[in-house]
Amino acid sequence: MTTPDINLLAVVAAAVASIAIGMFWYSPTGFGKPWMAMMGFTKEHMEQSKKKGMGKYYAAAFVGSFVMAYILAHFAAYAGAVDTSGALQLAFWTWLGFVAPVQLGSVLWEGRPVKLYAINTSYYLVTLAVMSLILVLWK
Repeated sequence: MTTPDINLLAVVAAAVASIAIGMFWYSPTGFGKPWMAMMGFTKEHMEQSKKKGMGKYYAAAFVGSFVMAYILAHFAAYAGAVDTSGALQLAFWTWLGFVAPVQLGSVLWEGRPVKLYAINTSYYLVTLAVMSLILVLWK
């Protein structure tokens, strides 16, 4: 198997996009309020987390997003995705095959609400779609 050429600027942009989507998705404007309630988090809990320093959390999240984008770029090359349709198909099948089943464990084994599963997994579907579009269309 050959190693594809990876556009590292596109990988960084896709990772930044993932963080930006997450900041909106889990904010009070997005799905933050129901997510907090289902996770059992209070405003006080969130304030304590902020006081501990969110920088290290965002740094770790960025590293995870970077790795995901880098691997997704490989998948895009191996799948031959070269246009919008290919990028969105890549995102959907990656999400359906790897994210949705793994996240289902939170419902089955942890007793989390299906609505929480929907919030979390749909975040990854949207994120994978945006990341795939960036990675495939950035020439």
